Amino acid sequence: MNHSRSIEEAVRGFGMDTITLAGPLKAKLQAMREAGFSQVMLKANDLVGHPEGWQAAVREVRESGLRGTGFQVLRDFEGLSGHLHEYKLDIAKTMLQMCAALGSKVLLVCSSTSAHASQDLDHHARDLRKLAMLALPLGIRIAYEGLSWGRTVNEYTTAWDVVCRADCPNLGIGLDSFHMLAAKTPLDALADIDPDKIFLVQLSDFLWQEARTFEERMTTARTYRVFPGEGVHTPQIIELVQALDRMGYVGDHSFEVFNDDYQQMPLPMVCERARRSALWLAEDVLRRSLPLPGQLRLRTA
Repeated sequence: MNHSRSIEEAVRGFGMDTITLAGPLKAKLQAMREAGFSQVMLKANDLVGHPEGWQAAVREVRESGLRGTGFQVLRDFEGLSGHLHEYKLDIAKTMLQMCAALGSKVLLVCSSTSAHASQDLDHHARDLRKLAMLALPLGIRIAYEGLSWGRTVNEYTTAWDVVCRADCPNLGIGLDSFHMLAAKTPLDALADIDPDKIFLVQLSDFLWQEARTFEERMTTARTYRVFPGEGVHTPQIIELVQALDRMGYVGDHSFEVFNDDYQQMPLPMVCERARRSALWLAEDVLRRSLPLPGQLRLRTA
């Protein structure tokens, strides 16, 4: 076996989120490519914050050769009424337009935190169905993710309930290991989910055992995440990734790592940490290639 090819193929099975890296978009994309990644999860600020405009950002992404894992994030969309609903619907149309321009096939929608939103799950389902119908002609799938501090939907099990109620072909679920760990939702319920309706899996860990309150979860999520294998929940990360593999999940994995320390580090150094995490997951956890002699690995459980 060609060892360098093994490493390249292992890393290509995973992607990075731009939110992990500091600096201009072009430099982020280049650092990811040089680390061996082939896909990138993009956020709206990557486009609208570009000094030459959002369409120039789209060109940079397309020219980079990186495939778009998805586009994030539409927030506080579902459960609203009247002018608030119409406002958010208009925002959603703009997000879909940018997502389509990038060629990304998945738009991530996070569960609502708004005090103005209804707590009726059927209302949430109706709104998400409407969004999915707008996305359908564009070839975009909607991945609905339960934020661990969401007002009504704060666990993946409830997010799946809403997706089932909506019953729309291009509406599925997005799983984020941080939110699953923070909410301490048992992984047993994964067995109830159709693997074909899992549209995105985002992976990260954090540095302490628990985040008890919604406020603590938000602070941890936005500043102290780390790559899988670097935190204190390695056994649970292994369990999650292996459970998804046994279910037959063949979709994308992306590292969504918000970390203030990484924002102060050179891009190649952060991407190397992501690369090591991808190798560990691919080779040690999922056994997707033969072990490489002397290969640096993250600790396992």
